Amino acid sequence: MKIGFDNKKYVKIQSKKIKERFKLFDKLYLEVGGKLFDDSHAARILPGFKNDVKISMFKELKNDLEIIFCINAGDIEKNKTRGEYGITYDQEIIKLINQSKKMGFSVNSVVITMYNNQPSVDKFIKKLNRNNIKTYIHTFTKGYPTDVDTIISEEGYGANPYIETTKKLILVNAPGPGSGKLATCLSQIYHENKRGIDAGYAKFETFPVWNLPLKHPVNLAYEAATADLKDVNIIDPFHLEKYGKIAVNYNRDVETFPILKNILSKLSNKDIYNSPTDMGVNMVGFCISNEEVVEDASKKEIVRRYYNELNNYKLGLCDEDTYKKINLLMNELNIDENYLDVVKPALEKKKEGCHVIAIKAGRKIITGRQTDLMTPAGSVILNALKHLSKIPDIYLLSPSVIEPILKLKKEMGKEERLNLSDVLTALSISSVTNPTAAKALSGITKLQGTDAHATYIVTGSDKTTLKELKINLTCENEYIDEE
Repeated sequence: MKIGFDNKKYVKIQSKKIKERFKLFDKLYLEVGGKLFDDSHAARILPGFKNDVKISMFKELKNDLEIIFCINAGDIEKNKTRGEYGITYDQEIIKLINQSKKMGFSVNSVVITMYNNQPSVDKFIKKLNRNNIKTYIHTFTKGYPTDVDTIISEEGYGANPYIETTKKLILVNAPGPGSGKLATCLSQIYHENKRGIDAGYAKFETFPVWNLPLKHPVNLAYEAATADLKDVNIIDPFHLEKYGKIAVNYNRDVETFPILKNILSKLSNKDIYNSPTDMGVNMVGFCISNEEVVEDASKKEIVRRYYNELNNYKLGLCDEDTYKKINLLMNELNIDENYLDVVKPALEKKKEGCHVIAIKAGRKIITGRQTDLMTPAGSVILNALKHLSKIPDIYLLSPSVIEPILKLKKEMGKEERLNLSDVLTALSISSVTNPTAAKALSGITKLQGTDAHATYIVTGSDKTTLKELKINLTCENEYIDEE
């Protein structure tokens, strides 16, 4: 993989920037946008960016920080799901807490925002409490967003319970957008300042990148990733007016900045931010080491997002405006679906009369079709491993291993066809006595981060296993019965 991002430089200058910011206050509430542990979007569009770099960087500040997680009560009630993991937001909160504690971070609590006596939320609160996780409830803030005097009164933020924190830096994170991170930060600043503590606010959001052009592929990839939220990148007018410099932000931050600035100045009697860009601490734009590599990766990500939302539309998970917006972004960049070089070979192979997955294995496109024995996913990974390990086109899986698996699937009432998980299990067992199978299996990590395209919507076990292998899968929006 070609590298386009200097991760070491990023850790150094980003850590420095955060330290500079929290030195301005007795206590800093840092709203952390995006994923805290696994920023796979950034890793895909900035080759060289480590997807765990955020949490690794915060390790250096571990003794000075604690974490508050937020979740919107409405997201719990609706069973909102993290698409990349296939788990609900409330399950994600538990996962985040466990990961944080395992790495030695102090987790303060979970804040349930926009609470309205939902029974499913009450059940989740009980679960947290029984696992010794402190929970706080925030309801709708009276007066928000226009009546600032009410917002910063006992009827507004004062109606929320005070969360006792002991560290200088408090990270406020959530499983997704709209979880109430900002409101939680502001509520805490209200309570802290009432107690004589000089508390401040800052935002750590990787995208959009403020010091890249508005129509840079990296920033357009962010628009594609948030197309369902109707977010758009715009020039920060406050930054331009104050400093005479162009900076990129997104519409929601710009729209709410006058209100936020007013609230912050009244809460702390300070006026240190002149623009929404000023509030951020993001240094990612200074660490791009190869512009061509990053632009190419970003364009590929936009096409992936297009296919993903096209599938979501077919599944009834989004409206047509979402994928059409991404298609407009592709038009702006003068690219189409074939910018992913695995798309055309898959569609060409499908003309032979069967569904196919094509994958980039090294510099070669490898295809795998559905057979009586295995699914396209099983076929293509097996073929790719043979290619990467320079193994002739021979049978790697021993019949003595395959037959018991097929027999068990039949007894369980499943289709008698090996899925990808079955193939990898059979290959692992075969590798114990077959050196050639062991050689093939050793190449599995070489497929991480590569592209694959299916001529159908991949679901079930095959979809899960391809994700676990960290393969970037796109699909045509056609169903088949896989298993």
